[in-house]
Amino acid sequence: MQASVNKVAAKLSLLPLLTFVALFLGAGLYLQSQGVDYAFYQLPAPVAILPAIVIAFWVNRKPINDSVDTFIKGAGHSNIITMCLIYLLAGAFSAVAGATGGVDAVVNAGLSLIPPSMLLPGLFLIAAVVSTAMGTSMGTIGAIGPIAYAVSLKTGIDPALMAGTIVSGAMFGDNLSIISDTTIAATRTQGCEMKDKFKENLKIAIPAAILTIALLTFLTPEPQAVETKDFDWLLVLPYAFILVLAVAGLNVFVVLFSGIIFAAAMGFTANYEIGSFAKDVYKGFSDMQEIFLLSMFIGGLSEFIRVNGGLDYLAHKIQGLTAFIAKFHRKVADQLGIAALVLTSNLCIANNTVSIIVAGPVAKKLAEDGKISAKRSASLLDIFACVMQGSLPYGAQALLLGATFKISPWDVSTSSFYCFILAFTAIAVICLRRNKA
Repeated sequence: MQASVNKVAAKLSLLPLLTFVALFLGAGLYLQSQGVDYAFYQLPAPVAILPAIVIAFWVNRKPINDSVDTFIKGAGHSNIITMCLIYLLAGAFSAVAGATGGVDAVVNAGLSLIPPSMLLPGLFLIAAVVSTAMGTSMGTIGAIGPIAYAVSLKTGIDPALMAGTIVSGAMFGDNLSIISDTTIAATRTQGCEMKDKFKENLKIAIPAAILTIALLTFLTPEPQAVETKDFDWLLVLPYAFILVLAVAGLNVFVVLFSGIIFAAAMGFTANYEIGSFAKDVYKGFSDMQEIFLLSMFIGGLSEFIRVNGGLDYLAHKIQGLTAFIAKFHRKVADQLGIAALVLTSNLCIANNTVSIIVAGPVAKKLAEDGKISAKRSASLLDIFACVMQGSLPYGAQALLLGATFKISPWDVSTSSFYCFILAFTAIAVICLRRNKA
C-alpha cells in the first residue's frame, strides 16, 4: 500500500513541471497561429513557471512553511547559486567585450583571412569562433547575420544555405563556449568542471565540424572576393585570453573576472571610458536576469520533484524505454536516454538552456545509475539541446535569420547541416566508445 502511495506521489510531483512545459508550449503555439513574431519568446519563462510553482505547493500536501523551506532549499542549492553567479559574470564579460568592439574585430579578422574559394566554410568558422568567444548563438547571429546576408546578395549564394551556415557555426560555439549559458547549466547540473566538459565535447564537436567544413567546401560556388573593414587585433585578445585560462583549469570565477578586466583594458586603448565600463557590466548582469530567475525557480521546483520521488520515477521510465538497448549495453542505453530526454525537452520549450536546466536532474540520475561520467553526461546534454535548438523552425535562431535573410525559418533550420551531422557524430561516439563514457 505504501509503495502504491509513493508511486502516486512521484507521478503527481511531475505535474508542476508538465504544467510549465504545457503553458510555455501552448502559449507559443497559440501566438504562432496568430502570426506573432517570435511567438515562443513572448511569454517570459520566469512568469510561465509561476503557476507551476503554485501547483507544486498544492501537490506537496505539507504545511505551507515546510513547502516554503523545500522550495528555498532547492532554489538556494549551491549548484544553483553558483550557476547564477557564473551567468552574471559571463553576461558582464560578453557585454564589455562587445561594447569595446571585440565582436566586430573578430568578424572582420576572420573575413580578412578567408580565401574566396572557401567562403561558406570560412563563414562557418567565423561564426564558430565568434560564438565560442561570446558564448551566445543569438549574439553571434545578430552580429554576423547582416554581413552574411550582404555577402549572399553580392555572391549569389543561396540565402538558405548561407543562413544555415551561420546558424551551424553559431550552434558550434554555443555548445562549446565556456561562458555559454548552456555550458554553465550543463556542468553545474551534472557536477563537473568546465574544462573537463570542454575537452569531452571537443571529441564529438571537432569531427562534426570537419565533416561540415568538407560539405560546405563542396557547396561553395565560384570564388568571390569580399570587402572587410579595418579592425584592431588587440580587441580580439580578450576572447582568446579567457579560453586559454579556462582550458588551463583556472577557477571559472577567476577566468571570467579576469576576462572582464582584460577586455576593459583592451578597450581603454580604443577610447573606451570607465563610466561606460560600469554601465556595460551592469547591462551584462541585466541581460542574464531571465535565465537567473528561471534557474532559481527550476531549482525550487526540482526539489519538490526530488523529495517526492519524481526524479527516480522519471529515470526509471526512461530506462524502461531503453530496456532493449540495455540488454546489450547499459551505458549506451542510458546515454541515449539522456539524449532523448533533452531533445524532447527542447522540442517543447524551444530554449536550449532552459531544456538543460529542466532535464539536468533526471540526466544526472541516469548518469549515476549507468556509471556514466559527469563530463560525458554534461556534454551530451549540451550537444543534443543545441542539436534540437539549431534545427527548430520556431527557435529564436531560425526566426532571427529568417527575418534577416527574408526567407522562411523552415529553410534556415533545414540547412543547418552541422546540427544534423553533430547528432549523428554524437550517437556514433556513444555506440563506438561505450566503455569510455
